[in-house]
Amino acid sequence: MKHGKKYNEAAKAIDRTVQYEPAEAIALAKKVATAKFDETIEVHIRTGCDGRHADQQIRGAVVLPNGTGKSVRVLVFAKGDKLNEAEAAGADHVGGEELIPKIQNDGWLDFDVVVATPDMMGVVGRLGKVLGPKGLMPNPKAGTVTMDVAKAVNDIKAGKIEYRLDKSNIIHVPVGKASFTEEQLKENFDALMDAIVKAKPSTLKGQFLKSISLAPTMGPGVKISTAKF
Repeated sequence: MKHGKKYNEAAKAIDRTVQYEPAEAIALAKKVATAKFDETIEVHIRTGCDGRHADQQIRGAVVLPNGTGKSVRVLVFAKGDKLNEAEAAGADHVGGEELIPKIQNDGWLDFDVVVATPDMMGVVGRLGKVLGPKGLMPNPKAGTVTMDVAKAVNDIKAGKIEYRLDKSNIIHVPVGKASFTEEQLKENFDALMDAIVKAKPSTLKGQFLKSISLAPTMGPGVKISTAKF
């Protein structure tokens, strides 16, 4: 893969043979984020899990203390009082069955997270083919299937992110923006790593965290030492 001049310049600041301490890695990732927009800083964690086994699947959510720096649009599927609750909590869209054709037929996807009450999952299930591939399907493990819709909306708006293994058993998650201070990014990174270390499957033999790297949207990755985790 060919990289541009800016990327190659930035890459010179990073020693590829070194695994940095988290604070150092964060400082470097901020330094190499030189794009004209506020880049997202992402963490990529390669695990020793085998996601083909149900007992080694990792999926959950964590509220980042300083948010993600991105405003998140929330759609809530509910009925009765729960619709008003979701609206009062600041959900961007609320509704029920009437939203199905809008999403299925009109391709409406103006939302980033979907929350549903358990009694609406029969309805939401019909959107599996649309929402599933986009990672938008509500899930109890991520706290997006719940009767407490107000708390779910508040947490998401406050900076709750979902983490899960991809097909290569890697977790990719944002921990903030390049404009965040190093302290804010470090607090978010620590909160994420705490949650992931706790999520280690009990059945896993061998090394859990194989590699961790931190990278801005357009910049090179910085390796982080896995020793302390």
